[in-house]
Amino acid sequence: MKPSESTDPAPHEPNRVCDVVVVGGGPIGIETAIEMRRNGIDALVFEAGPLGHTISWWAPQTRWFSSNDRISIAGVPLNTIDQAKASREEYLNYLRSVVDQFDVPVETFSKVDKIEARPDDPRRWQVQVRSKWIEASAVVLAIGGTDHPNRLNVPGEDLPHVDGYLREAHHYHGRRVLIVGGRNSAVEAAIRLHRVGAKVTLSYHREELPEASIKYWLRPEIDGLIRSKAIEALFESRVTAITPERVDLDQTLPDGRHHTLHMHFDDVLTLIGYEQDKTLFKQLGIRMEDPGGKPIYNDETMETELPGIYVAGTAVGGTQSSKYQVFLENCHVHAAKITKHLLEYGIGSRNTDAKRQAKPSATPELNRQIEMNPES
Repeated sequence: MKPSESTDPAPHEPNRVCDVVVVGGGPIGIETAIEMRRNGIDALVFEAGPLGHTISWWAPQTRWFSSNDRISIAGVPLNTIDQAKASREEYLNYLRSVVDQFDVPVETFSKVDKIEARPDDPRRWQVQVRSKWIEASAVVLAIGGTDHPNRLNVPGEDLPHVDGYLREAHHYHGRRVLIVGGRNSAVEAAIRLHRVGAKVTLSYHREELPEASIKYWLRPEIDGLIRSKAIEALFESRVTAITPERVDLDQTLPDGRHHTLHMHFDDVLTLIGYEQDKTLFKQLGIRMEDPGGKPIYNDETMETELPGIYVAGTAVGGTQSSKYQVFLENCHVHAAKITKHLLEYGIGSRNTDAKRQAKPSATPELNRQIEMNPES
């Protein structure tokens, strides 16, 4: 081999160069990009789906558990017409208005396929979005933690009438619906579908609904509907197989005996939680820890063990179980931590006019109030 030759791959010819690529166009991804741009950091946001993708697949008119001040971002108040907690539609409208107000460069329906270090400079990162390559000094993974529905791992769960998401409630009118699960998503779906005229059966693997993990305004109603048998509850039951004609459920009776139920349903909703897509973590070799495969990162800077790769938002929690600890409302500080660390490395601080005109972000006092008075 000649001295001038090298086996190292050549860097990709970038279609665009920026300071930071933010992967994920949810609330924290948007808030992080705004905080960076306030400080002269050229940040681009790429979102695999529509803006606020995770929220967009919520059932219509689903309301947040958190109050509006805790889920507002970038110092912009979130107001609803009746002062109630924001619905899915109100919050998506809010996100659009914030992006437009701050002119945040977000490319939706632009899935990040690959992230790799530049061969000749490990402090620079190359990000592939379809056939384009973007080069940046840093990448923020604000990818959330609820990408795919958890699976039952039983025969037939990929049939067309089985779904891990609640759709428009009107679809279920007059239909027999089995809802698998017993926490917020399942309980809310059961109530809403009963209200639109569905015949609802709830299958839950424990002997009663959990005391915690159900929104306080839902619990009295679901208990009353079960007591009156308006909703059929099959406690201590598990789905074992699904066919186009029936669902098989194994149920433990009060005396400890098991028996199998064979029941017909038009729709089966498996609302048993969601898991994080860890493709980019694994591709980059980011170390993860249990429970839930949480990425390892520096809590002061949000930087992973890879220089220039950061995590933000609920992505830091990995796949969370029913006992959620990481919510949107306790992730607002991530934007400031990452921005501060980038500024210390000399990235940003160029667009001083933008800094003077930008509105202040969430204050330390607000963060302290949220920490001292959690709603969860």
